[in-house]
Amino acid sequence: MKLASILNVVISIVTLAVMSVAAHAQNWPAKGITMVVPFEAGGGHDAMARIVAEGLGARLGQSVIVTNKPGASGMIGAEFVTRAAPDGYTVLFASPSETINAAIVYKSMRYDPEKSLTPVTLAGTSPIVVVAYPGSGFKSIADLIAQAKAQTGSVSFGTAGSVGSTRLAGELLAKMAMIDLVHIPYKGAGPAINDVLGGQIPVAIVGIAPVMSHIRAGKLIPLATTQRNRVAWAKDVPAVSETPGLQGFEAVHWMGVFLPAKTPTDIVERLQQEIAAVLREPDRRTRLASIGIEPVGNTPAEFKAFLVADRERFVRMFQAAGLKPE
Repeated sequence: MKLASILNVVISIVTLAVMSVAAHAQNWPAKGITMVVPFEAGGGHDAMARIVAEGLGARLGQSVIVTNKPGASGMIGAEFVTRAAPDGYTVLFASPSETINAAIVYKSMRYDPEKSLTPVTLAGTSPIVVVAYPGSGFKSIADLIAQAKAQTGSVSFGTAGSVGSTRLAGELLAKMAMIDLVHIPYKGAGPAINDVLGGQIPVAIVGIAPVMSHIRAGKLIPLATTQRNRVAWAKDVPAVSETPGLQGFEAVHWMGVFLPAKTPTDIVERLQQEIAAVLREPDRRTRLASIGIEPVGNTPAEFKAFLVADRERFVRMFQAAGLKPE
């Protein structure tokens, strides 16, 4: 076959591939979408994902089914999405744990978050809160520190996993306060909250969304939030940084949407636009605010820049807590 003929064949194949991707993107979605939450039901990610999925399905005219795939601090669910076809029908409703933190905490992983996932949008942010079982006797972070100093190893705290911002918040608190705290990882915030509600553990450090109702009902005591300053709609709850010796303490938490790498740009942009529209709906904003979530819905480029800054922040916290990669 002559060179010219070979080139024509190659050009034809490439052209057909590009046309196929473009047509696919224009027709998306032609079927239902699976939204993977990499944690157990009952946590803030699960709650927000279901609110978003409901609105997204209505806008797209297709079902958006939330599926929980917990385990390994969110990495099982994330890996599942990285292995899915890059066609826009499998979405990851993620946390910092499996998309940023794990690559810093572990020397090796089964997937590369930066290479295997495509950022779509920062869906929302939520304060992290330290909550205590009423029977623990803790009314403040100072009480927790005093007990930990009086009896080494007597204070444990539950989180949604081993590599999340919530775990790191506890490790940083222990380092700055010069105390020992026993970390107990769960497969999501829900199970950790259930154990602190039942008194099996004295403290949980979780996103505020799944504990708002328990705090209002007096079933859990909010000791502090982990932002640098108090949260506007919870002004009676102090920030950890207000405790003597803990000035400058800060930890943040967020919910983000990702697709498998190599998903067509048209689909990424369409999904971002539709989610942003859902997050602008007054009713959904009200529902999210009621569980302590601030909706965002920024562009893929803005989300990528956010992820770079968040990674740098996590590295600083990781080092400040005195932790080493495992």
